[in-house]
Amino acid sequence: MPTHATLPENTPDSADRPGNNPEIDTTLWQRFSVPYDFPVVFTQDLFHKDNRVFVDTLALRESKKRHRLIVFLDSGVAKALPGLPMAITRYCQAHGAQLELVQPPVLVAGGEAIKSGWQYLESLHQMLHAQQLDRHSYIVAIGGGAVLDAVGLVAATAHRGIRHVRVPTTVLAQNDSGVGVKNGINRFDQKNWLGTFSPPFAVLNDSGFLNVLSDREKRAGMAEAVKVALIRDIDFFRTLELDAQALRAFEPDALAHLIRRCAELHMRQIGQGGDPFELGSARPLDFGHWAAHRLETLTGHKLRHGEAVAIGMALDVRYSVLSGLLQEADEQRIRQLLITLGFRLWDDALDRLDRQGIRAVVSGLADFQAHLGGELTITLLEGIGKGIEVHEMDHALINTAIDQIREMAA
Repeated sequence: MPTHATLPENTPDSADRPGNNPEIDTTLWQRFSVPYDFPVVFTQDLFHKDNRVFVDTLALRESKKRHRLIVFLDSGVAKALPGLPMAITRYCQAHGAQLELVQPPVLVAGGEAIKSGWQYLESLHQMLHAQQLDRHSYIVAIGGGAVLDAVGLVAATAHRGIRHVRVPTTVLAQNDSGVGVKNGINRFDQKNWLGTFSPPFAVLNDSGFLNVLSDREKRAGMAEAVKVALIRDIDFFRTLELDAQALRAFEPDALAHLIRRCAELHMRQIGQGGDPFELGSARPLDFGHWAAHRLETLTGHKLRHGEAVAIGMALDVRYSVLSGLLQEADEQRIRQLLITLGFRLWDDALDRLDRQGIRAVVSGLADFQAHLGGELTITLLEGIGKGIEVHEMDHALINTAIDQIREMAA
């Protein structure tokens, strides 16, 4: 018997087999890089006619032309500042040689309402089409993080990308989401399931908008500052500890420093962290977020994002201690800072069970893993200012951590 298989007579010679003909079987690699840069400006009274920040920003690349723009304004901001739409219109008129506001500012739903489905965004697309805005026009979003997320998605998908200018109006948007490169809306009961990575043309932070925020909104934005300090900058954490009482009282200078330093650290991570478009699985800036996103959904968004992040951090800090990564003394400092700032580190949604009798918040891990691309990567702490990535989470230990933070909050 033969010791090897024989080929049929009509089998092509090896030189003619698929994969061996260099004229046919060829792989070409396309490689290019695209530099991204955009200004993040801190100013006050952005739409005062003598403040040139807005008009000069739009003219950065083409100073000789008249720029067409449309403004989408968070309805909550317009309610708090009823004179703002007219101020925007008058500003554009005062700088009419360079700015053409194609229609009066358009009010859009604020908060998670604007992110609840594609239908709302479709109406904005129709408006852009009717106004014949092109890729060199500008879409300006003025509002909180949800409005920036949703309008950013509209801008990224119209004509495959119209220039997007963000004007964040909350602490959270000015120090975190506004300086990022992501846009999105919620689908299938998951945060930001539908979205894009598309950097803005510019971010214009006007401190005047913060004056009309509720105390709750101001406080919620501070959670992201604590987060980035915990994973990246112990000196910033110490500053937050020193300023905690001033921040609790929302003193302007302390709040301004928190916003600017937090924005700087987020920008550094995005620009220098090696993965601005999140092609890998690591999400250090999402420390505390796997539980936070699930808590927002479980509470019907009654918890503000920052409030949920504070609870999510408390949970992951306790888990870090239980898993032997973090000293309890560091946990006590972290909890004390969050409590001094005014955060409540417990919500009853943490105890809610799903149909299988499992804590519903724990399913946030699976959602987070799918969002990451299939490999679970969670940032925990091994010291203040020092995050560490893990790829497994012990569900029993999570449940113990939840039980213990409930006891701590009692």
